[in-house]
Amino acid sequence: MVTVNLGTLYYLLDHVYGALLHRTKISPPFFSRGWGGTKLELLERMINQLFPEVEGQNWPPVPVQPIWNTVWESKTACLKEGVFRTPCNELLLNALPPECHNARVAFLAPKFFQPEKTACVVHLAGTGDHTFERRLRLGGPLLKENIATMVLESPFYGRRRPMLQRGAKLLCVSDLLLLGRVTIEEARSLLYWLDNEAGFGKMGVCGLSMGGVHAAMVGSLHPTPIATLPFLSPHSAVVAFCEGVLKHATAWEALREDLSVQEASMTLEEVRERMRTVLSLTDVTKFPIPKDPNAVIFVAATDDGYIPRHSVLELQKAWPGSEVRWVNGGHVSSFLLHGGEFRRAIVDGLNRLQWKESHL
Repeated sequence: MVTVNLGTLYYLLDHVYGALLHRTKISPPFFSRGWGGTKLELLERMINQLFPEVEGQNWPPVPVQPIWNTVWESKTACLKEGVFRTPCNELLLNALPPECHNARVAFLAPKFFQPEKTACVVHLAGTGDHTFERRLRLGGPLLKENIATMVLESPFYGRRRPMLQRGAKLLCVSDLLLLGRVTIEEARSLLYWLDNEAGFGKMGVCGLSMGGVHAAMVGSLHPTPIATLPFLSPHSAVVAFCEGVLKHATAWEALREDLSVQEASMTLEEVRERMRTVLSLTDVTKFPIPKDPNAVIFVAATDDGYIPRHSVLELQKAWPGSEVRWVNGGHVSSFLLHGGEFRRAIVDGLNRLQWKESHL
């Protein structure tokens, strides 16, 4: 009798999926046009501006005013879509492709509700999540828990995808840092809108995979306590592109050739080290601890071929008081099968926050 280790099968599924998606000629690899030149230099200089000079302080989010359009409404719920100009400063705006300048957001809420007694969670996109639908399906059942869902379309994705980019395969390394920085700015502005304009009593931010990294960053940098819920996410993009399955989806030779134009000829190993150095800027363990680490819940997979266990535990260690919940599965299977666990974490994280005091 042959026994099958499910954990091994889950892990192999991630690698088979990755091989089909990333090692075939169906789509180009990540970063096929190199590092990004002066844009990468600009972003490397700007990353340190994310961190407050005084511990416990953060720069205020930039207010935005989305223009809303009702998509549909039922007896109990309403879905709206909004558009707003990205709140990034001129340097970032000039680095962004024109297609990324206007942000889009979907907002699913109970039709009749008291904002001060209702929570809302901003859902950020994982790699390849170009539309609102997946995250709306994740958040939809939470309406019965009196939790609204706001879904941000990432720069470089969906209608914000640059004309020359195919799918989720970013053209330059600088695009990855730019996507993250702009997502952080926009998500913080949306949370500010939910708090100060819409008047919600509790707020949170969540995301899967890459979206989870960005959610952790937003939760770290937001000036007030929010529920922070990273799902199936590493502590740094280094893990994803230098250790996990995505290392097979990276245009290492194109990156080597791009560097060789600027410097002496480099080996592929030296190119990988350069990538580690650049992506170390995304290491969330270097970010400030969120205002309420007790409201941070990570959901991780036991046999994830994309995200190794040590990466999840590093961030939990850096944020004392946070919680890790493990689900049985790999990256792909957990994404497909464990929506209930993600929703449970959202509910529990919000329950650990105090309701905002009413000003009435």
